[in-house]
Amino acid sequence: QVQLVESGGGLVQAGGSLRLSCAASGLTFNYAMGWFRQAPGKGREFVASIGWTGDTTLYADSVKSRFTIFRDNRKNTMYLQMNRLKPEDTAVYYCATTTGWSPRVEEPAFGSWGQGTQVTVSS
Repeated sequence: QVQLVESGGGLVQAGGSLRLSCAASGLTFNYAMGWFRQAPGKGREFVASIGWTGDTTLYADSVKSRFTIFRDNRKNTMYLQMNRLKPEDTAVYYCATTTGWSPRVEEPAFGSWGQGTQVTVSS
């Protein structure tokens, strides 16, 4: 059974940084993975995704140039480095995995999800 566990969320001031981690177990870690987020009262939205080698990445326009997704396949862990955070980045952040090799943006492509970690950015 696939298990994804996020960590690293918290409260930060606008302009600050956080690094989220997603530790995977119960699967071979050679699949594309991604991060999504859900703000209060809104639907879940795509943030970033990464191919299984780590060489290919995709980002939502709202986070491009501020967030960086990367992975360490030796540790079965994926990361999201978030810089220059804004209050509108406040959300529960979820990691998810696909069953393919290339990064994806559409939510139905992701079959397994973590429980989420809260990120709150104060103004």
